[in-house]
Amino acid sequence: MGTNVTANILDIASKLPENWLIGGESRQIGQIVDRLFQQLTHNQPQPTPKIIFLAESEPVQFIASFIAACATKSHIFLCNPNWGKSEWQQVFDLVKPDLILGYIPLGESRFYSCSNEFHSPEVHPSETDKLPLIMIPTGGSSGKIRFAIHTWETLTASVKGFQQYFQVDRINSFCVLPLYHVSGLMQFMRCFSTGGKLAIQVFKGLESGEKCDIKPEEFFISLVPTQLQRLLQNPDTTNWLRRFPTVLLGGAPAWPELLAAARKYEIKLALTYGMTETASQIATLKPEDFLAGNNSSGHILPHAQITVRSVKGEILGDNQVGNITVNAKSLALGYYPTTWGGSDYFSVDDLGFFDNNKYLNIVGRNSDKIITGGENVFPAEVEAAIRTTNLVADVAVIGVLDKHWGQVVTAIYVPTNTTVTVTALQSAIEGKLSKFKRPKYWVLAAQLPRNSQGKINRELLQEMAIVSYKIR
Repeated sequence: MGTNVTANILDIASKLPENWLIGGESRQIGQIVDRLFQQLTHNQPQPTPKIIFLAESEPVQFIASFIAACATKSHIFLCNPNWGKSEWQQVFDLVKPDLILGYIPLGESRFYSCSNEFHSPEVHPSETDKLPLIMIPTGGSSGKIRFAIHTWETLTASVKGFQQYFQVDRINSFCVLPLYHVSGLMQFMRCFSTGGKLAIQVFKGLESGEKCDIKPEEFFISLVPTQLQRLLQNPDTTNWLRRFPTVLLGGAPAWPELLAAARKYEIKLALTYGMTETASQIATLKPEDFLAGNNSSGHILPHAQITVRSVKGEILGDNQVGNITVNAKSLALGYYPTTWGGSDYFSVDDLGFFDNNKYLNIVGRNSDKIITGGENVFPAEVEAAIRTTNLVADVAVIGVLDKHWGQVVTAIYVPTNTTVTVTALQSAIEGKLSKFKRPKYWVLAAQLPRNSQGKINRELLQEMAIVSYKIR
């Protein structure tokens, strides 16, 4: 596909029906693609790729710009238009673009030319036919921006795996997640490459009761846990959500009470496991399994392989917790500007296990593990116990350095109301957790530092905890 990628992408774009994009003007996309493609290839007969920043918040413009940039076999960096100046500076320190499509605080023009020299990814000659290179931002739990290097082939491999797993030809998707993030981009890719329909709506509008004119029974919808929680608070949106045959849930761990509520309202959840590096999900729980009481991440999709390994790299058996490792056709080439090379598998920071029925179960992140007095504590378990008290609107648990314990379990929480006390919280979890797992420190917060996918920034949590201790 490498040498024909331009013709293939432009051919797909030219054949899209006028109504394929719901919530935007589909007819404009083809016109914008043609114009941008001509601009991007003007006086550029040589195959040297441009480096393009794509930072567009308007869906039609983003989609058209992405299609045109991919068709020119450029190096494309998807950027969050809402990044602050410090984040933009971090990105510009890493990459100097030739062009910026969209508006950012550092440039005033929609089609902005940059004369700075730039770093070219260290791509092996055998991989040059995989252009365009599509750099997708990922921050993990640290908040530091880096870019996973993808290709048209890795993204479409993810689409094909999704098709096979759910046994569908055309994929229709209702998207309330940002297109510059892998969670939103892959919804576009599924619809674009399979001839399905894409409905786009701002989540705040959906939460307030506004809905695109679609038949939910014909669409997939993807949500993060905080979005699901908000929709379930409204009977109207709950009933509407119930009509979807598959509600994909990912981006961050879901807590037991949320899953119980979804099951109570017969929401057909499909819990997913994946990441930017794998072009979204590589394991998914089928809705029928979820409704039957299963809370795992499901089975592995056809385009991926997952193994659970010991610290020595040995493959573990069923019900043995170890490090998650991935090999997938959708796996990124590396982190810009370097590629990973010839590694047989990608080692992830997550710990998990396969049960007797080969369902993948994620225990938590290895780097988030708290070692206190020689005991291992996983934040997800403690957070789940605190949430069951119904005394907090949000909570995150971290380990803070301590001379005596090594680390102390610390909970940063947002109470449901001003009458909630630490004493009440301690009492409520006393019978739910072993003593060494219960937080020794509690930090009151107005809100927690989460991104648009609901992921917590643990570096900022550490800063909040340190400030709180100094005030004491």
